[in-house]
Amino acid sequence: MKKILHRILIALALPLWGLGGCSKEEVSSFDTSLCSLNIWVGTSAGAVYESTTYNYSYAYEEGSVTFYAQISGMPANHDRTFHLEPYGGDSARMISTIRTEDYIIPAGETGGTYKVFFNTQKLSDPNLFTNEDGRIHFRVVSNDTFSIGTEGHQSFTVILKNYLAKPDNWDSANYPRVALSKYFGTYSRVKYQFMIEHLGLIDFEINYNTQTSYDEETNVVSAVYAVYLQQVMQRALNEYNETHETPLTDEFGIPVTF
Repeated sequence: MKKILHRILIALALPLWGLGGCSKEEVSSFDTSLCSLNIWVGTSAGAVYESTTYNYSYAYEEGSVTFYAQISGMPANHDRTFHLEPYGGDSARMISTIRTEDYIIPAGETGGTYKVFFNTQKLSDPNLFTNEDGRIHFRVVSNDTFSIGTEGHQSFTVILKNYLAKPDNWDSANYPRVALSKYFGTYSRVKYQFMIEHLGLIDFEINYNTQTSYDEETNVVSAVYAVYLQQVMQRALNEYNETHETPLTDEFGIPVTF
């Protein structure tokens, strides 16, 4: 009988011990006294690259570069904000084109995916970075919330380009490939920029025999899907013209049409 009673008391005590352990863990998980902030370009899985590339020609107005941030330490029970600052390289020539945000690591989280924005229309010289690449570096603005990140995660570099070539298949293509002009009309640099900005497709092909709407591996779209892409661009153009004082015109001053 004494053995049975002893076992019952132990069984009753176990849940109480577990609750005490859980409470202790909860308190320690919000200890943010030692917390550094790592930033990088690459992949969310942690592949770190020395730099990434941004091509101004791939957006008529504003495009972006993705970066990642991860704290070394415990999550907090409140949102935490950090900021980036551009420095070095060609920053003096293109600083006006950059837009950063109030980047937030939400309560209970340890990191996230973020963007830095570049506006092609704000380039002081439209010919910048057309013949040679530029570069700009980004780092976290020092604050009381985070200490500097670990080696290799304290800053990242963006290589700057501004070059756009007319696709070889714009005006003609051998069957079963279809010329892009069949769906998107006369080529212009502005039109192609506008397409890349809204479709996210560069140097893609249209193929009559393709059944898949879009094959990411080959960068090929079907003829049916091309009709849809044309409609996407028509809506984007209408929205642009309705929200700007002057309609979208190409580099020759001719209104863009799809």
